[in-house]
Amino acid sequence: MDAEALTADAAAAPVEALLARIAAHYDALPRQLKQVAKYVEEHRASLMVDRTGDIAARCGVQPSAVVRFAQRFGYSGFTAMQAVFRDDYHEQASPLSTYHERIRTLIETQRGAFTGGQVAREFIAGSKSGLDELARGLDDTQVEAAVALLEKADSIYVVGVRRSFPVAAYIVYALSHTGKRVHLVSGTGGMHREQMASVRRHDVVIAISFTPYGRETQACVRDALRRHAKAVVITDSRLSPLARDAHALLTVKEGSAFAFRSLTSTICLCQALFVALAYRLELNVEETKDRGDDDD
Repeated sequence: MDAEALTADAAAAPVEALLARIAAHYDALPRQLKQVAKYVEEHRASLMVDRTGDIAARCGVQPSAVVRFAQRFGYSGFTAMQAVFRDDYHEQASPLSTYHERIRTLIETQRGAFTGGQVAREFIAGSKSGLDELARGLDDTQVEAAVALLEKADSIYVVGVRRSFPVAAYIVYALSHTGKRVHLVSGTGGMHREQMASVRRHDVVIAISFTPYGRETQACVRDALRRHAKAVVITDSRLSPLARDAHALLTVKEGSAFAFRSLTSTICLCQALFVALAYRLELNVEETKDRGDDDD
């Protein structure tokens, strides 16, 4: 394909297709372009209005690196790449999608101390914004892949450290109601490796990790792959170090308030995963019963 055709094809591609291409080629990018790639992934909502110089300053690179990044993926320049994000925004825009921006403006212009109720409302608004983004960006194919892996798993191991730990504990509790053998890799006493020792080929590890990405969680995923198990990864970016090892990848961008990230969207996604699995298992039980009745 010639450069002109490549540019036309890239310009017509939706944001999700572009981000998938960036993730697929991320490891081969030079260091400076990797910085730009991370920025694009993490700031997709504002990329359509960000200036080249501002992006370069935030990435610690020269403006020419931002242009080279766009050209690397078939665009004539950064402005052409921005157009993809601008078109996507106009297609997705709704009153709810701008609510978070209004809340952020309120915080920046607020005079005087916040009351407890105001703080609570800021967190509620941030959580709502995160849920809206989760709904817009949900990859049904990856959710289905995750459910299929969990359905076939002999045992399920769940790992998440620090702020991800309460999510891991919750999903272990929920999945235990499906009749599956479910294990929380808590790392008590520093024993992550020992708790992973019983993982086998037909097991699945659910790994939950967000930037700056727990080293313990990464080690558990690598250990699981060495044992030929599968990995369902819940993380915040397709450029996450865990993403490349995922057999099913679920990305979550949490809303935030006062520089604290919510866990609302992640918990919601995990609840949905549990209910989808339970639904699938019950359907299969019913189908088995129906086939048995036909044989009588």
